[in-house]
Amino acid sequence: MALRPARKPRKPHSAQVIRTERLTPHMQRVVLGGEGLDEFAADTCTDHYVKILFSPAGVSYPEPFDLERIREELPREQWPVTRTYTVRAWDPEHRELTLDFVLHGEEGLAGPWALRARPGEVVRFMGPGGAYAPDPDADWHLLVGDESALPAIARSLESLPDGATAYAFVEIAGPEEEQKIDSDVEVIWLHRGSRPVGEALVEAVRTLDFPEGRVHAFVHGEAHFVKQLRHLLRVEHGVPREDLSISGYWRLGHNEDGWQASKRDWNARIEAEQEGAAPAA
Repeated sequence: MALRPARKPRKPHSAQVIRTERLTPHMQRVVLGGEGLDEFAADTCTDHYVKILFSPAGVSYPEPFDLERIREELPREQWPVTRTYTVRAWDPEHRELTLDFVLHGEEGLAGPWALRARPGEVVRFMGPGGAYAPDPDADWHLLVGDESALPAIARSLESLPDGATAYAFVEIAGPEEEQKIDSDVEVIWLHRGSRPVGEALVEAVRTLDFPEGRVHAFVHGEAHFVKQLRHLLRVEHGVPREDLSISGYWRLGHNEDGWQASKRDWNARIEAEQEGAAPAA
């Protein structure tokens, strides 16, 4: 039996903070650059993402940075912690990578870092990953998400040709969180206020008068409302699985480590439940 070739170790990219910008009260932009991005590219998907590596408090690593060696020689609690962020923009000419971070005060890991990041600071990350871009052959597009999905939704809208039919629903805390997006598609901003996360999104999609023709949909954000919209689209509207990019980016009550550990099983269970009830293609 032929042996499989050994898996080539993934090498992190290394970049420097170029500049930062406060977009809204709860959204911080960080732009990365430097020679470490010479082999980076993120120009095929509008939901490209990277996994930023953060060292635990009090832990430093020798240079050159070697992730495989760190994982071989150090105890797990000293390994870098990863946080996943969507590529808001990639400028291949200037080799600049733009990431937007949702801020929750001092809560979390990446948000506080982004708020304090200063030019010249070194950032290491894996990626990019990604799987979605608006299908130009679709008759219309549906894009739905909370703040965590806003960078991907914005990038997707900006990639659509003029005149494309699209409905974009983005739930945010309030009017102060609205952003300018370079697209002729009108974004429907849903102000959450004191309502549960995603409730307004489910209501908006449920009451939408679906146009005729094939839809290509992108639905991402908090796992519970994503579950409801998966049922609505797959079971009630019969959207084929291949025309639907849908996943929980996060889940209430879980940090990213906990959510990523359970996400595969959660999605598999929900998909099995709903695929059994979905109309035949």
